[in-house]
Amino acid sequence: MFTGLVEEIGAVSALEPQGDALRLSIDASTVLSDVALGDSIAVNGVCLTVVEFTPDSFLADVMQESLDRSSLGHLVVGSPVNLERAMKVGARLGGHIMQGHVDGTAELISRTSSEHWDVLRFSLPVEVDRYVVEKGSIAVNGTSLTVSAVGDGWFEVSLIPTTLEETTHGQLKHGDVVNLEVDVLAKYVEKMLAGRADDDQWGAKG
Repeated sequence: MFTGLVEEIGAVSALEPQGDALRLSIDASTVLSDVALGDSIAVNGVCLTVVEFTPDSFLADVMQESLDRSSLGHLVVGSPVNLERAMKVGARLGGHIMQGHVDGTAELISRTSSEHWDVLRFSLPVEVDRYVVEKGSIAVNGTSLTVSAVGDGWFEVSLIPTTLEETTHGQLKHGDVVNLEVDVLAKYVEKMLAGRADDDQWGAKG
């Protein structure tokens, strides 16, 4: 589990295709301070397992499904990535509960800058649009953000300078692809309500 509070920006140092998988080497520092083999680290919001590490980098394997569902397949050597270690029990939950399971990808449509913040507009895939609401939470490349506006096929987030500086969002350009993870609580509620509707339907027939 993660909170969506990015701990540092890492950099891809190598990519090694392995059949239907990809091995990533990522340069980092903060997330390696207490790392152990098998630990989970979110890379642009995708939960990956540390398979090897050195004092200043770690390796993680990405299976085909993750490549198909996320933007990790777009990475090249030198790409900056948001990194976060798995949350600790008892620690403050500064963002929102995230699993590191990407629900879809989106593209940056526009960026509007002002003196104190930037407004980023992203495309909104139809398969997740029902979970995205104004003032709700959404994870964009592993960062817990608040939705500031929603429209037909798009949503916006408003980012303060700290977020722009401490995550990769400050470097995003028009057309860049990002990972989305919607609030898992919304999906649970949807399933429970669907189950209740089914129960009511069977009760009416009985």
